[in-house]
Amino acid sequence: MDMKISPSILASDYANLESELKRIESSDLIHVDVMDGHFVPNISIGAPVTAAIKKVCSVPFDVHLMISDPLKYTEDFAKAGADIICFHIESDSDTEKTIDKILSVGKKAALAIKPKTPVEEVIPFLDRLSMVLVMTVEPGFGGQSFMEDMMPKIEKLRVLGYKGDIEVDGGVNPETIKLAAKAGANVFVAGSAVFKSENPADTITLLRNNAINA
Repeated sequence: MDMKISPSILASDYANLESELKRIESSDLIHVDVMDGHFVPNISIGAPVTAAIKKVCSVPFDVHLMISDPLKYTEDFAKAGADIICFHIESDSDTEKTIDKILSVGKKAALAIKPKTPVEEVIPFLDRLSMVLVMTVEPGFGGQSFMEDMMPKIEKLRVLGYKGDIEVDGGVNPETIKLAAKAGANVFVAGSAVFKSENPADTITLLRNNAINA
């Protein structure tokens, strides 16, 4: 299974997003964190900024909707250039209808779960998902520590035979990525580890190699 690195622009310099995206053009995906100040305490960016940066970036967009009503905004983010639309099972939107909407607009559907949410909650939807995102921190803030006790969730998904992508988000660095890869994850969101490094391209390569060799 391909190991994919998805740097989170939440950790980038928002005043220079175009140049920041060029620094990570060797990544497999771009992780776009969307926060509404309601589902999570912070507010980040919306569809207009997503559309603007899509024009200057050819890497696929992995859009993570940390918002209360993802169904309402699915079409906006599809038009803005999202390639994968990931929403939280804990959101207010009907899970089945939101997956239907994402697929109907021609995008890949992904479902995210917070640390306190049992992995069993995503099982009924696995056959329609391209990816499951297992949060390894509480969503809404960058720079948190990796929660190793989330690894059994990943292992369970693989034991159940899920062959889609499993993404981890939160506290990913060159060491913690090995733990997630051993558990069965293959998509890794890294914010601070990439953007705060002196050479993001080298860090992306290091992260990918550590995951492959875990």
